[in-house]
Amino acid sequence: MSLEEFNTLIIQIEAMLNSRPLCNMSSDPNDLAPLTPGHFLTMEPLTSPPNPDLSHLKISRLSRWQLVQHMQQVFWRRWKNEYLHSLYQRGKWAVSKHVDNVEIGTVVLIKVDNTPPLQWRMGRIVELFPGTDYIVRVATVKISHGTMKRPLVKLCPLPNQ
Repeated sequence: MSLEEFNTLIIQIEAMLNSRPLCNMSSDPNDLAPLTPGHFLTMEPLTSPPNPDLSHLKISRLSRWQLVQHMQQVFWRRWKNEYLHSLYQRGKWAVSKHVDNVEIGTVVLIKVDNTPPLQWRMGRIVELFPGTDYIVRVATVKISHGTMKRPLVKLCPLPNQ
């Protein structure tokens, strides 16, 4: 990889990291726009068109541009999984403190596999469903175009929540 290709990769990774949601921008329950580190840099959200998935191609068949895109996707996949995991630490057999932090009005990231960079789904919890043991395991989440029911293991409260 040349220095220019490496520089391109680092800049793309920087844009990903600066696009992660920190908190919701307003206290309006209908406004789900996230505040990101990119807002502090450019006063607006960073945007980027989704890149084609190149993970199924062999490295030897990729052009130089595709190689940089492939490395970006590898970084994104790993960082996304580790970042989401760090937001939501849960115990295997015990009720986690995560459940205590979730309440109506909490802004959450919605875990969806294979979500391209800069297109994370956010929502606000509008209803909680406790089980027969009074432990909440499911929530209704308001998203930009309606509501959806999701298990708590698929919801990650933002760091400020």
